Amino acid sequence: MRQRQQRGTTSERIACGSLEGLAVRSSAVRSVVGAIVCVSALCLSGMATTLQAAGPRVLPEGKTPADARLLAPKDLDGYFPFQPSANPEAWKKRAEEVRRQLFVALGLWPMPKPTPLNPVIHGKVERDGYTVERVYFESFPGFFVTGSLYRPVGKTGKLPGVLCPHGHWPDGRFYDTGKAAVLQDIVNGAERFEEGGRSPLQARCMQLARMGCVVFHYDMIGYADSIQLSFDLGHRFAKQRPEMSTPENWGLYSPQAEANLQSIMGLQTYNSIRSLDFITGLPDVDASRIGVTGASGGGTQTMILGALDPRPAVAYPAVMVSTSMQGGCTCENCSLLRIDTGNVEFAALFAPKPQGMSSANDWTKEMETKGFPELKKHYQMLGAPENVFLKATTHFGHNYNYVNRAAMYSWFNKHLKLGHPEPVVEGDYKRLSREEMTVWDAQHPAPPSGPDFERKLLRYWTEDANKQLAELAPKDAKSLTKYREVVGGAVAAIIGRELPPAADVEYDQTQKKERDGYIYMAGLLHNKSKKEELPIAFLHPKQWNGRVVVWLSGEGKASLFQEGDEPRADVKALVAGGTSVVGVDLLYQGEFLADGKPLEKTPRVKNTREFAGYTFGFNHTVFARRVHDVLSVLAFVQGYKDKPQRIDLVGLEGTGAVAAAARAQAREVVNTLVVDTQGFRFGKVTDLHDVNFLPGGAKYGDVPALLALSSPGKIVIAGEGAALPDIVKTAYDAVGSKDAAVLAGTGAEVRAAAISALRK
Repeated sequence: MRQRQQRGTTSERIACGSLEGLAVRSSAVRSVVGAIVCVSALCLSGMATTLQAAGPRVLPEGKTPADARLLAPKDLDGYFPFQPSANPEAWKKRAEEVRRQLFVALGLWPMPKPTPLNPVIHGKVERDGYTVERVYFESFPGFFVTGSLYRPVGKTGKLPGVLCPHGHWPDGRFYDTGKAAVLQDIVNGAERFEEGGRSPLQARCMQLARMGCVVFHYDMIGYADSIQLSFDLGHRFAKQRPEMSTPENWGLYSPQAEANLQSIMGLQTYNSIRSLDFITGLPDVDASRIGVTGASGGGTQTMILGALDPRPAVAYPAVMVSTSMQGGCTCENCSLLRIDTGNVEFAALFAPKPQGMSSANDWTKEMETKGFPELKKHYQMLGAPENVFLKATTHFGHNYNYVNRAAMYSWFNKHLKLGHPEPVVEGDYKRLSREEMTVWDAQHPAPPSGPDFERKLLRYWTEDANKQLAELAPKDAKSLTKYREVVGGAVAAIIGRELPPAADVEYDQTQKKERDGYIYMAGLLHNKSKKEELPIAFLHPKQWNGRVVVWLSGEGKASLFQEGDEPRADVKALVAGGTSVVGVDLLYQGEFLADGKPLEKTPRVKNTREFAGYTFGFNHTVFARRVHDVLSVLAFVQGYKDKPQRIDLVGLEGTGAVAAAARAQAREVVNTLVVDTQGFRFGKVTDLHDVNFLPGGAKYGDVPALLALSSPGKIVIAGEGAALPDIVKTAYDAVGSKDAAVLAGTGAEVRAAAISALRK
């Protein structure tokens, strides 16, 4: 953020909540700073090609705001530090927010309704001290999880269970490093045995079974027997498929799938959750003693499963917990996932339960000094410093070799109460062949796969979510509260910001002009903690009635003016009636645009693969950031000492969804919402870099759901036809406030209706 300077005799720095911060002491200035906000937001897709009106400037011609969001977007190779909370109470609040963000991002909020697993276990192979069986079951109807089930021989009673997601090794569960490679590993000290060392994936399952655990080693999507969605689709997707981007029956990675938060990572995580269902449902498994361990992409799944599901008692994510690279595969990323968080914080969500991890000469190599000290402090704060452990083996490359497995065996031996004397030493074993492991054979034929299956799977996922959300439609005040918890909670995660603290927002005034009956002022509004800067212009009546209008339009602050800084007739009439009005340039609007042309494509990371998660898994969308700007302005006004009697919010000319989303996040601040939606729907956006693209925007009821979250507050709606959307009517009827939601006209009538509503 550049340093702010005083700008002449009319320049003033105004901090929220502090009258002493005023450099100009007129009662009119105190009133406007303390009470008014009107925001003019960039229009939605219907206005995307409209040139920005000129209007008055705050910054010199050609200069753009000093806003951090204009920098290159963050990508998966960025820096993702973790800051421990000050105390358990603060962590509880933060953990709830991050966990909800995970559930929403992964498409698991609400969790899909569990369906029968219908497990099939067959083809037992006997080995020295353990057996291995072939397993498949349905996570979603017709979508199969496949894997190998290891059981100890000679053990009775309830036994500990361990899940082993495998990670990105060639052929996954069938992985064989080859003779030459294992000999080199033996020379380097990475492995002990020529036979067993050729499959480090089988090795850990074998050893844990010999130690007395029931182990389920399951396939990641597209690996080994998981063939219904291909390896290339799950892990190498690079280019959008127009035939899979349709309003109905869409495929993965499409704008429609993103709008419904459907991703490979979401499917893979749900498979992990259903794998927990499977293993805890086995008659010989003690559901209170469950461990999870995997490396690389399996380490990602270990972290995520431990963060979301309370059932695992101990975890060991290998070579993945890091403040550096967060996982490069499309199966480890999705939109919304790591915005303002990262893998170290995901691991922290498992605390205070015991968690070991390892680092190597890869992106985890700095974990000893960046990430792990903070995790140690976090566990200390929660009263369990001994429950976190790091095995640093940076003399090895990316791995889950014998050295790291040995550390895991000791950790699980202790925390699963296996009772073996230390040290636990891994033995040699006879590897299973591909033929001995594959679950598909003549008696157990492979299921359908390919594009038609992909469409069918996503259609089921969508229908399940729609059914659950329909059941949440409010019927009374209690069910409206539940609706807000689920749908409002999802919107909060999607938008990614609440009303900021008043102390975070301050105003630097640069212009002031006395006019007949009102005062014109302009300056820069700063969200200090986020390093955001917004050009803003105020129109404040000298005889102020205590009312504020927040007016969103398609031209930025210029929309308030007809020429220079002369207000439009209807705006001037509103001010003449005693109401304060202000215009603001939101991100990529007005003075944000050096050439005056509106943004047509949103910024993206340098990765050329056409996957939304690589950009929007780490950065908010432009749409969400414009909502953030509205919230900053509302916070500035609402938090000021001289509070207004009433704040209204208007969203016309393509900004209805921005206004509705802001009101959903600041429901108690806004008295009346006036919007013209123009029939816009997030589900109809067809470009991942459209200015109105919003991951999850369609899933929870689209724009009508945003409007419904205003209940029981007053709302005037245009652009939705001759009747209120069903969910809006339902939400208002539920609390006996049907008269609070009314329809307005169309076209020019809407602006007149807005002025009329604001004068009531």
